[in-house]
Amino acid sequence: MSLPMRVIQICIATTRIVGKAFAEAGKQAAKNAKYSPQALSSDVGGISNATSASRTDQLTRQHRMTLDEAQLILNVKNGDTPDKILQQYEHLFKANSPQPAAKRQAHSHYIQSKVVRARERLDAELDIVLEPPKAASEVKDPS
Repeated sequence: MSLPMRVIQICIATTRIVGKAFAEAGKQAAKNAKYSPQALSSDVGGISNATSASRTDQLTRQHRMTLDEAQLILNVKNGDTPDKILQQYEHLFKANSPQPAAKRQAHSHYIQSKVVRARERLDAELDIVLEPPKAASEVKDPS
């Protein structure tokens, strides 16, 4: 067989292989687009699942951050005190602040802003917890 014939056969075989790979990738992309996992609750599910009228979901939409995400950013647990949250916030904020010219350590404005947003989200959640419950006489009857 001549050399040009071999080159043509190799090109045809390669085209078939690549075509099959693209077809399989397209099928998998279609399957992935249809799949959307159901979250256990809105706070675990993230911002897109925070659709109820609960106060926690309203805070999640307002701050664009879930309570779990804020706790992970500041490295605090659910029952930690406001002092512990403040201590973690100050440490992470200072660690990501621009340093004087003499030190010149790396800093990140993005991480620093995430730390600020996380503290704001946790403070808002604490305000809800510390807010006194409304008495039945304070709640107005809409009728």
